[in-house]
Amino acid sequence: MTPTPIHGFTSAEIVERARALLPRGHGFARRIHRQVMLEGRYEPKGFGLGPEACAAWAAAFSFELPEVVRVQSDEGDQGQTSKVVLRLRDGLEVESVCIPMGRGRHTLCVSSQVGCKMGCTFCETGRMGLLRHLTTDEIIAQVLVARHRLRWPIRNIVFMGMGEALDNANNVIHALRVLNDEAGLAIGQERLTVCTVGHVEGIRLLAAQGLKRLNLSISLNAADDSLRSAIMPINRRTDLAELQETLASYRPRRNFALGVNYCLLPGINDTQADARAVAEFCKPLGRVLLNLIPYNPGTRPLTRAPQDHEVDRFITWLRAEGLPVRERVTKGRSVMAACGQLGNPEARRRRQRV
Repeated sequence: MTPTPIHGFTSAEIVERARALLPRGHGFARRIHRQVMLEGRYEPKGFGLGPEACAAWAAAFSFELPEVVRVQSDEGDQGQTSKVVLRLRDGLEVESVCIPMGRGRHTLCVSSQVGCKMGCTFCETGRMGLLRHLTTDEIIAQVLVARHRLRWPIRNIVFMGMGEALDNANNVIHALRVLNDEAGLAIGQERLTVCTVGHVEGIRLLAAQGLKRLNLSISLNAADDSLRSAIMPINRRTDLAELQETLASYRPRRNFALGVNYCLLPGINDTQADARAVAEFCKPLGRVLLNLIPYNPGTRPLTRAPQDHEVDRFITWLRAEGLPVRERVTKGRSVMAACGQLGNPEARRRRQRV
């Protein structure tokens, strides 16, 4: 029997599994699971269990975190943005980013896949293609490495790293429950955010989970079907009308505010007509907050980064249309840790050569 990764489950799930699998020592399941989550250690022996019980725990459950390959940091006005590259069991690598949010608060941007099949033209990860989904324990491992190995003071978690989170919906939803587990990491739903390119089946599945305080954000980037299809291939499968209808019906709580992310691409989606179209798209969606993200060029730039006056002009147009707007300050660009810069397209070529 292959041991079960203990960090891929809630406390209640481990208690149930321990009762089913272990002849003795299962009464310590809740405490052992808590040790893993809150201390980053898996040491059943420390709870006074005998050799037979410890051997049974080792045979039934495992705890292994990915290797830290490297950490790269970039100093900014609000503090240090750091990217960690992690090597998984099969040798593939994923990246997660610690982002300073001011007042001593930090957000961890986690990955849900190795690569991504969505193919967004402005995204480095999209150039990798999809190599595989991450399992629940591999998603949780990013948080545990950040907290217990790197000692990053993480407060919030966003699924905005490598991959389309709702293309791996089952593992991501399970990971949300593990993160939110009061007997484990106890990260409140209001401090968890799922970002999607517009995976409508995944949005509907997420809506059915009853996670009333969970945050959701959508990467829009164009409110014209022709333009959005050109830069985001998912729009060829699900057009803006269907996406709008799905988002309008996503109302987990009365005061829910949808995050709408818009990557400003000079010469592509930065006209006043584009701003007007975005406002029209958002009108039926209830409360929204538009996050304007200046484009961060990758290894094969689609265009240049916008200048400050271009960003300010677009924000002015959006606000004139009545949209609440917040500019996402660029962080980590020098170490390829900014939005749209995560991933290593060479990984696919290396795998094909093996």
